Amino acid sequence: MIQRFDTGPRMSEMTIHNNVAYLAGQVPEDTSADIVGQTQQVLAAIDELLRTAVTDKSHILRAEIFLADMADFAGMNQAWDAWVPKDAAPARATVQAKLARPDWKIEIVITAVVP
Repeated sequence: MIQRFDTGPRMSEMTIHNNVAYLAGQVPEDTSADIVGQTQQVLAAIDELLRTAVTDKSHILRAEIFLADMADFAGMNQAWDAWVPKDAAPARATVQAKLARPDWKIEIVITAVVP
């Protein structure tokens, strides 16, 4: 069985299958923020979706991070390092990508275990 959350005509914000949660790419709401602020917003959105799935960031298997500009890598890592659980860092990839909206600096995709 597949569970779908916040489903619209094009996509779901999250799906769960076989005790694995797959989050859609999460983006910031307040695009006036710098990369640290945008990253913090995205991480808060991830936390909220993981709570909905009855799991948390210590169960993240993989994070895919898309940055509009690799010059923001250090600022993104500043927010990430403050958020990621000690001794529970997931596998992670970070790439530069042209994002769907020019004012988005970051988008993060998460896969996590639902215990």
